[in-house]
Amino acid sequence: MEQATSYELLNKIDSPKDLRHLPADLLPEVCKELREMIIDELSRNPGHFGSSLGVIELTVALHYVFNTPYDRIVWDVGHQAYGHKILTGRRDQFCTNRKLNGLCPFPSPAESEYDTFTCGHASNSISAALGMAVAASRKEEDDRHVVAIIGDGSMSGGLAFEGLNNASSTPNNLLIILNDNNMAIDRSVGGMKQYLLNLQTSEGYNRLRFAIAQKLRKIGILTEERQKSLLRFNNSLKSVLTQQQNIFEGMNIRYFGPVNGHDVLSLTKVLKEIKDMKGPKLLHIHTVKGKGFKPAEKEATLWHAPGKFNKETGERIIPDTTGMPPLFQDVFGNTLLELARQNKKIIGVTPAMPTGCSMNILMKAMPDRAFDVGIAEGHAVTFSGGMAKEGLQPFCNIYSSFMQRAYDNIIHDIAIQRLNVVLCLDRAGLVGEDGPTHHGIFDLAYLRPIPNLTIASPYDEHELRKLMYTAQLPDQGPFAIRYPRGRGTQTDWECPFEAIEVGKGRKLKDGSDLAVITIGPIGNDAAQAITESEAHTGKSIAHYDLRFLKPLDEAMLHEIGKRFHRIVTVEDGILKGGMGSAILEFMSDNGYTPVVKRLGIPDRFIPHGPVEALHAICGIDKTTIYNTLIHLLEV
Repeated sequence: MEQATSYELLNKIDSPKDLRHLPADLLPEVCKELREMIIDELSRNPGHFGSSLGVIELTVALHYVFNTPYDRIVWDVGHQAYGHKILTGRRDQFCTNRKLNGLCPFPSPAESEYDTFTCGHASNSISAALGMAVAASRKEEDDRHVVAIIGDGSMSGGLAFEGLNNASSTPNNLLIILNDNNMAIDRSVGGMKQYLLNLQTSEGYNRLRFAIAQKLRKIGILTEERQKSLLRFNNSLKSVLTQQQNIFEGMNIRYFGPVNGHDVLSLTKVLKEIKDMKGPKLLHIHTVKGKGFKPAEKEATLWHAPGKFNKETGERIIPDTTGMPPLFQDVFGNTLLELARQNKKIIGVTPAMPTGCSMNILMKAMPDRAFDVGIAEGHAVTFSGGMAKEGLQPFCNIYSSFMQRAYDNIIHDIAIQRLNVVLCLDRAGLVGEDGPTHHGIFDLAYLRPIPNLTIASPYDEHELRKLMYTAQLPDQGPFAIRYPRGRGTQTDWECPFEAIEVGKGRKLKDGSDLAVITIGPIGNDAAQAITESEAHTGKSIAHYDLRFLKPLDEAMLHEIGKRFHRIVTVEDGILKGGMGSAILEFMSDNGYTPVVKRLGIPDRFIPHGPVEALHAICGIDKTTIYNTLIHLLEV
């Protein structure tokens, strides 16, 4: 078997315990093999590429120094953790990564005891790890270490700073590793910096420091407040000597670094020397995203998740999409630029996803009219609200699952004041291989109760353009538009702009035996099922595109309630509280008593896999819709 000869060391590592049995001088070779395995596998089975390559040495060093899984390693932004998965007993299953019924795309406690916490979204590692460190202390597990790895942009998230603030004032021995991959690794400048680094991480120095502190405590000289004052003095002195200051030392968190994150032997040395230090501490490492694969090092954004590629040449294998409908995100990006040229008030806002949501189109053409605010969804919404308060027209594009983190901001900073902010929810519905942390299935249900908010979902690309045009017209108030990942149905998508009456749905097809109500692009699947059902039964089925979940088209729903005794609702959102629930509420409130069959996402977290397979699992695929219609028509 090729793998057996290609990865001589890696194939002997079935757990971190096996890794820890190796002499330290073999760790660079382990890193080399681990990097080669990830490059080889991801060239055939696409996934998050650059981030995992950037933390190979850190991953090996962590599992070499710490007694995992007893010691807790908490990853932030789980797409960094492929090396971690391979070293923790999942090497032979790594070929199933992101596939249906295969390895999860991100660390999952349900999959492995080494995955200590769910980490599909960014910035939660410090808070979660601090909780674990406090729990260890309360359970008197004094030998248990807890490490949080944060980086890859996650430090821009507000939750990270909330965790840091709490860590600075709560007794704990947490180690935070800041993986800084936004700048090159520079050599240390000046002898004093290196001297202080060596001094701070010296085992002898820290043993002496701890012993003196213990004696001063016993004789009553070193109180808790005096200890904090001494730490502040120590940090201030170091800042003067190194001509550097940082926020961590200002928060009384001991700071070490920056160090080269790609020198595995130095990393293991530093980790061994600081791991038993008391109190919160932060190790700052510099890494290169995509390290070890030149194309990824040069174009980190492109190689974040590049799809299939030739590992020898670095050429990406891009499928031929000639003649295919465009991606919804590209329709959004091009339409936003077109609208911005017409409306000088339009501003684009995105939290760290300009390429993913195609806001980069506006950024390139009008760099002063678009903002990437970093991984800070709550800030993105409130920032948009501030601009809207002063007369601008922000289009705030946030992935549906990430918008969950801005819920209070939508209510408090947008809806109450009825500000003219367009919330564009990309990746709505089931997103596929990224799995339950990224499925955008809750937005219809969590947005529906908010007053002053318009909620719409386009049937196709033409409807998306029309809704975007409508949303930026004067005094529309908060306006949410949700659309899925992937392609639509229209190749001639550049239709003229046309205002849509807010709260007005469409009758796509008349019928007399049964009514189907859909919202969003899932209606295209329902339309095909309707055609096949009619051909099979000879019955007549009406199809209504609700278009707006809020406000509802009450005139259309009254028509449906009066005409039909059987109704099927189809949505690519959670059934609890979603579109189907809104229809049931309307029918009940107005005295209609039809049989309503709701199709949507069931009340459970949906795994990762191809979107088509997940639709079938959830019962919103064309076949299930067809079978549902046949059953109701034959009753």
